[in-house]
Amino acid sequence: MNETLIAQLNTYGSLKEPCFFMISYDLKSFDVQPLKNLPPSIQFQISETYCERLEPLIELHKKPITFEQYKQKFDALQEHIKAGNSYLLNLTTATNIMCNESLQTIYEKAHAKFKLKYKEKFVCFSPERFVKIHNNQISTYPMKGTIDANIPNAKERILNNVKEMAEHTMVVDLLRNDLSIVAKKVRVKKFRYIDKIKAGKKELLQVSSKITGELPLNWQDNLGEIIVKLLPAGSITGTPKRKTIEILESIEGYERGYYTGIFGIFDGENLDSAVMIRFIEKNQDGEVVYKSGGGITCDSDAFSEYQELMDKIYIPT
Repeated sequence: MNETLIAQLNTYGSLKEPCFFMISYDLKSFDVQPLKNLPPSIQFQISETYCERLEPLIELHKKPITFEQYKQKFDALQEHIKAGNSYLLNLTTATNIMCNESLQTIYEKAHAKFKLKYKEKFVCFSPERFVKIHNNQISTYPMKGTIDANIPNAKERILNNVKEMAEHTMVVDLLRNDLSIVAKKVRVKKFRYIDKIKAGKKELLQVSSKITGELPLNWQDNLGEIIVKLLPAGSITGTPKRKTIEILESIEGYERGYYTGIFGIFDGENLDSAVMIRFIEKNQDGEVVYKSGGGITCDSDAFSEYQELMDKIYIPT
């Protein structure tokens, strides 16, 4: 547990000082700054809903790993599932892309509930909230399950799919247990509702749930403990969480870094935050990669999961 990170967040929370925070997937890297001092090189946007926009599409040219390479990782995860080491694992990878637009232009044109551009290092445009705290109530919104909206009866297909139901239920169970570590009266308020999002030339349906709990009146004094105890996010790891993280680190073969970490805003009274998915990163050599992934269970089909990973490489405009 990162004591420095916890101390910084606790300080801003107890002082009711509005701040920005960003934490990497492995909790080894973080950036916490008061909003009044936030440099222009860090830009963010948080909104409640999507709205229609008419931006021209940004073309991405993908150079993904081959299906054979993906299936090797997929099969390795299936062996761990058969051995009982995990029941759900969120397998991710980095795809080399070519795009003529700058990170700044991508940030400006991308359309999402949560957007972040961090210096000239990366930009993310996430549809997934991590936790929201309002009036001493904490809520989390696990997102698990994606389908092309243009498939006939897409909504019915994904909601009635046994594999998708099992995967989503496991994540909801995991997140409910996570919230119980920091909150009381935890309950699932809304189970498996559908959001439609634009994914480049496609539209996707994504399945989410809402889980809530009650925090003590002085929760701001313990802001750091609350956030860190919930990390990394269950929706982008799997269950059981600790063992699943070990397995993923041994098989994925790259550093997630800030991808699948979180960022958010504490406004002095309440908090909102997002899981950093839909993520484009520029490395030191100037190469650009798009990091994406999806959940794997015993019922998963390798080709379908590979296709989902590819479908998630887009800029929502």
